[in-house]
Amino acid sequence: MRIGLITPAPDHPLLAGAAELLRAGGHRVEVLAPTAPPPADPAAVYLLKARTPAALALATALEERGVPVLNSAAATAFCQDRLLMAGHADRAGLPFAATRVAELAGLAVDRPLVVKSRHSRRGDLVARVTSSAEAAGLAERWPGEPVVVQDFAPGDGWDHKLWVVDGQVFAEQRRSELATGPGLPPQRPDHLPEGYARLALDTGRAFELDVYGVDVLDVAGQPLIVDINAFPGIRGQQGAPRALAELAVEVAAGRRHPAGPAARPGAGTVPA
Repeated sequence: MRIGLITPAPDHPLLAGAAELLRAGGHRVEVLAPTAPPPADPAAVYLLKARTPAALALATALEERGVPVLNSAAATAFCQDRLLMAGHADRAGLPFAATRVAELAGLAVDRPLVVKSRHSRRGDLVARVTSSAEAAGLAERWPGEPVVVQDFAPGDGWDHKLWVVDGQVFAEQRRSELATGPGLPPQRPDHLPEGYARLALDTGRAFELDVYGVDVLDVAGQPLIVDINAFPGIRGQQGAPRALAELAVEVAAGRRHPAGPAARPGAGTVPA
């Protein structure tokens, strides 16, 4: 079968590993640049490892022709808007950090806050601010940037990075980029805290994603989701490329269907 990759970086370890396994299984892997026009003879399925407007338009055009895309263009785009993401997570009953829109210029800071670009993308703004002066400095460096703010969660200084590929959960702990003190190397947990795997799977169902990441903080012994990413860069996770290759083959063969577009506000279902 022919499996397509929509990506500017087919050498990414996750994609490269999956492609190697697919080719070893006798499948043909084709790379489609995000700026390319829809092919006249499309592959059986496409893996969408790009989030630019051009990539989303290409994925949408393929879906309109009945070609399955993982993740769907709509689900991918939905996860780029952190305000919509937070609202949908709340309606789905997920423990997501309270998020609100703000203006950097003139932002009054009376407690530690986390400021993020509203629209998730490579190199976006994610910063901790503890004073109005710090917010003003960010406003000068990021003029006109639409942002959201969250209260700074007093966690243990580590981010739980949970990645899911077709229901298989992979995990790593990374020192938070907002933590104070010296940087420390990532840690591979022997086991996840109770309930974290289920939380990751519930998140995928709520946002209708097949390949995704969930960033979780441990706050006073309770999980708090601070971000969700469609098709993240999963590196160094044994078994992830195989899970991705097997998912692609199942969808290409018609034995599985993509999770589908993320539900729009007010139209979602709360996970059981």
